Amino acid sequence: MIDENRRIVRAWRRLRHPRIGGRDWRQANAVDDEGARFTSGDHTLVLHHWDAGHEHTIVLVHGIGMGQQYFGLLRKALLKHANVAAVDLPGFGSSPEPDASLSMPQLARLLGEALDKMLPGPVVALGHSMGTQVVAELAVARPDLVSRVVLIAPTVNDDERSAWKQVVRLLQDLLNDPPIVAFLGMKMYAKAGPRWFLKKFGTMLEHRLEDVAPRITQPTLVMRGEGDVVCPEPWVRSVSEMIPNATMRTAEGKGHEAMITGSKPVSELVEEFLREHA
Repeated sequence: MIDENRRIVRAWRRLRHPRIGGRDWRQANAVDDEGARFTSGDHTLVLHHWDAGHEHTIVLVHGIGMGQQYFGLLRKALLKHANVAAVDLPGFGSSPEPDASLSMPQLARLLGEALDKMLPGPVVALGHSMGTQVVAELAVARPDLVSRVVLIAPTVNDDERSAWKQVVRLLQDLLNDPPIVAFLGMKMYAKAGPRWFLKKFGTMLEHRLEDVAPRITQPTLVMRGEGDVVCPEPWVRSVSEMIPNATMRTAEGKGHEAMITGSKPVSELVEEFLREHA
């Protein structure tokens, strides 16, 4: 009886949130422009913008080793209800690799300057994984620019703040994800290159989200995938509780890379949040 119930639950989830394939991802990530470049000193970021004529604009900030391309399916889902912009942080995606790694506050300052020039706010800032650290710093430093905040899979879990533990968790998550997700993840990590990845990894570990979270004043959605081993429920809940005006939600059956495997449930949670805080 228990096994039968589990099969029913799995079947229901597959119907509601079907698995993606390589073709779905390629179609969603078809980008017909190179984006707008913003350079400050030795650091360049690339910003892509899709204006669908909606009231809100959501800015997507990726995690370590990734790039804006990773958000393709989520971007496609969000465009039904919001304009979307997505950034390639320095050294990732189509942005050139600089000599030095910026701290999270410095990355937030660079992003804020780029948005001031290319996409004046206010905007909804959405970060995934390491991107949540950048978004949190941006929200605190620029409340005039950021009206609402979405933190998906916030890092770094304070109970496992070491390089080897985080690498093990990331590998565990990739192995538990559908093959297409593991393939895309490894492909993007390889594109970033080991030298820059390790340098940025150190910067990520040094930053403490828990020191920033209590100073976020904007309405905030904190989210994790149900099966995320990188960001366990107690850690994510503690982050949510640190933020004065935060709501926590869980994307059913999804892991750390929830925006790829769960673009539909994730976008639905974001849309619900924006309606509640219109």
